[in-house]
Amino acid sequence: MTLVHIVLFKFRSDVTQEHKQKFVSELKTLKSLPSVKNGRLIVGGPSVTDPIERSKGFEISLLSYHENQDALAEYQASDEHHRVTSTYMFPFKEDLVRFDFEVDPEDEYMCAFPISKTA
Repeated sequence: MTLVHIVLFKFRSDVTQEHKQKFVSELKTLKSLPSVKNGRLIVGGPSVTDPIERSKGFEISLLSYHENQDALAEYQASDEHHRVTSTYMFPFKEDLVRFDFEVDPEDEYMCAFPISKTA
């Protein structure tokens, strides 16, 4: 089974671009956690939605894959996740949206794409 975890982040207007870039770089370190399925964690932003107003001010997104709800809970309870969110996100956020769902068995094959790391 695969569980997909999606988070959208919106920062206060006084938060600098440098801070947001540091947050993105710290979020990306979470892909090495064993509870992230095959290291599949992607961080993106800014939004290229047209018109941009449809993004509702959310600037950064995270998409990660986990084996099941227990793995997601392990991910969120990890010291590293706590360090990143408590240092770089919670004190600076305006809003956050989280959406988690289990992939239907007939769609599971779409989560099995090969990973190719290019240098």
